[in-house]
Amino acid sequence: MRNPEKKTEMRIVLTSDGSSSVYNSEFDQHYHSIFGALQESQRVYIELGLQSAFERFTQVNAFEMGFGTGLNALLTVLEAEKSQRTVTYTAVETRPLLPEEANQLNFDELLESKYLKSLHQAPWNRPVAITPFFQVLKYEGRLQDFRTEERFNLVYYDAFAPEAQPELWTQAIFEQVAAMMQPGGLLTTYCSKSYVKRNLRAAGFLVEKHRGPAHKRDVLRAVRLA
Repeated sequence: MRNPEKKTEMRIVLTSDGSSSVYNSEFDQHYHSIFGALQESQRVYIELGLQSAFERFTQVNAFEMGFGTGLNALLTVLEAEKSQRTVTYTAVETRPLLPEEANQLNFDELLESKYLKSLHQAPWNRPVAITPFFQVLKYEGRLQDFRTEERFNLVYYDAFAPEAQPELWTQAIFEQVAAMMQPGGLLTTYCSKSYVKRNLRAAGFLVEKHRGPAHKRDVLRAVRLA
C-alpha cells in the first residue's frame, strides 16, 4: 500500500525482452511486466484488444486506465497506421512521467517509430492529432473523478495490481467503466484474479480468459453486455 509520507522514486528499468519499464516506489510496482514490457502490451492490449475491436467496429474509440509510459498508446498508433484505421484515444493518469523520465524510454528505438515523444509532449486536457489515424486526449487525475459523455468501445485496463491499488479493481469501479462503454465494447487487462473476474461479471461484463504473455498463464478480455 502507498505511503504518502515517503518520497516517490521513479526509476527506468530494462525488462527481459529488452524494452523499458518504470519502477514506482510509492506503490512498489513496475509499470509493465519485468518479463517483457513490449510483449505483454502487444499480447494483452493489441492482439486481444485493438485487433479484435478493428474486427467489430468501424471506428475505435479507446480508453486507457493509466497512460504510464505511453507504450500502449504507441503500439496503438502503430497498429492504426498499419491498418489505416482511425482510433480516438482517451487516457487518465494520476502521475505523468517527467520529460527526463520519458526521454529514457527505449520504445521508439526498439520499434523503429517516432511517436513516443509526441505522445508524452501532447498537452493535457485537450485533443491532439498524432497522425491522421490517431488522436489522443490525456486527462491528469484519478479514474474515480473522471467524467465524460463519450462512449468507448475499447478499454485498456492497466492499473497497478490489486495489492497496490485495490480501489481500482472493485465492482463499483468496473460499473463506472461499464457506464462509459458501448454495448459489445471490449475491456482487456493483464490481471486474471478470481475476484477481478467476479467483479467484472457483477458489473455487466461477459468475461473471457485467454492465454497470457511470457510467465503469465492467463489474462482477461471482457465484453460489455447490453
